[in-house]
Amino acid sequence: MAYLTTLPIDAAPLVRAVEAPDRGGIASFVGLVRNQHGGRAVLRLEYSAYAPMAEAECARIVAEAESRWPVRVSLAHRLGALEIGDVAVAVAAGAAHRDAAFAACRYVIEEAKTRVPIWKKEFYADGTVSWVDPTRAAERSAAS
Repeated sequence: MAYLTTLPIDAAPLVRAVEAPDRGGIASFVGLVRNQHGGRAVLRLEYSAYAPMAEAECARIVAEAESRWPVRVSLAHRLGALEIGDVAVAVAAGAAHRDAAFAACRYVIEEAKTRVPIWKKEFYADGTVSWVDPTRAAERSAAS
């Protein structure tokens, strides 16, 4: 399965990929490009990655979730130029019961945000550009 794409992400195929007659619960997460970060107005952003390394880490994270919980997981992350409101990342986890689906979905998005080597470049309304280190953002969130 390919986890990275330069095409717009539609969450529906991800949900369908985890559906099965024995799975009564599907949890999903869809992350959108927002118009601000750290109190600064964002106009757009770009994601880039060394695809073989990023794909391998995505596969490890999905495998970890599928071994921790009785779930099936799908994950997609966008690369390239994105506009405000575009889907940047999506996860779906299907399980017999909702608890496992929720836990696996949260695990996959949190691990993907901190472990997958995808770099984000933000373009601000004031004309400046900045690279965002996702691992530092996770550290700040954990401290809050």
